[in-house]
Amino acid sequence: MIDFNDGIRMNDPLFAPVRLGALSLANRIVMAPMTRDRAGPGDVPTPLMSEYYRQRASAGLIVTEGTQPSPEGKGYWRTPGIWSQEQIAGWASVAEAVHAEGGKIVMQLMHCGRVVVSANRGYDADVIAPSAMRCTDLVPGPDGVPASCAEPRAMNAEDIERVVGEFGQAALNARAAGLDGVELHCASGYLINQFLNPASNRRTDSFGGSPENRAAFAARILAHMAELIGPGRVGLRISPGNPYNGMDTADPAPVFTALLRAADQIVNPASKERLAYVHVIDMGLADLDTLGMVRSNWSGPIIANNNLKAESARALLEGDRAEAVSFGRAFIANPDLPERLRTRAALRKPDYTLLYVGEGRGYTDYQSL
Repeated sequence: MIDFNDGIRMNDPLFAPVRLGALSLANRIVMAPMTRDRAGPGDVPTPLMSEYYRQRASAGLIVTEGTQPSPEGKGYWRTPGIWSQEQIAGWASVAEAVHAEGGKIVMQLMHCGRVVVSANRGYDADVIAPSAMRCTDLVPGPDGVPASCAEPRAMNAEDIERVVGEFGQAALNARAAGLDGVELHCASGYLINQFLNPASNRRTDSFGGSPENRAAFAARILAHMAELIGPGRVGLRISPGNPYNGMDTADPAPVFTALLRAADQIVNPASKERLAYVHVIDMGLADLDTLGMVRSNWSGPIIANNNLKAESARALLEGDRAEAVSFGRAFIANPDLPERLRTRAALRKPDYTLLYVGEGRGYTDYQSL
């Protein structure tokens, strides 16, 4: 039976506290990572970005926009980095603003791999991928006009070791900036997903071929970051069956089963602490219960995502399908989304023409209740 008090649901599962690894959240509403293209010169987070995240700090957890761990990890216009001292200082201001409001924030680390329009970078850097196969999808250039991606070169053994190290340093840099942890972007056709997917991975070494081999690169990075900052401050995001950026959607279960089982074995031998969470974009596949697959192969917390409404999110929590739920675009126009969900207030729709342009317009000018 559902009880209401002036339209407010009592014992609402969205507002029960939860612990994800080392992260204690005041509620189970997570702000999903969203590219917004507002970084300043040198890919440095700006005061405007600090204000944007501060406004949304009532989420139980904020996952930042995808942030490149190295110069060659950048593929899009004005996305922030975490590899320079100036970037670390910029992110420190973001973390301070969120923490001042009582919020928690982790950084999504995103290496674009082959999904690169070189003009978006503003500097020269290699374009790398598991195999020398161009992404055939178009990506917006600096003027917003879709453009062809660059031709990548296949990563060699030295590249793999170097990139693993870059992710580890990025995790350390995020913690130095005061963020509460990191999330490894293993979804949406970017570098980690490129290793997982046969459409972009034709390698014949120990990082290609079988599902276990294709999952090995992601597992190496997760283990390295966990060793450096603690497993309980490391999460990962997956989207089995997502066609974005040229991925093959056929039969995603074997490789993601291998990845989840490998991630589940990453543990601190002294504290027995494991990874913080798996963040799942459920594509609603007809032939795969994605959340069921994750629950069967991963013993830790799950954050569920993809076009959730308040009641469908509550149902996932009450049905033990997930420990937390994430919302993306609903947070754009509703910086106080948790309060609106709590009181059943109407949700505003964002101005979609200002998702990636406009500076403060369509970014920090949406009003709270």
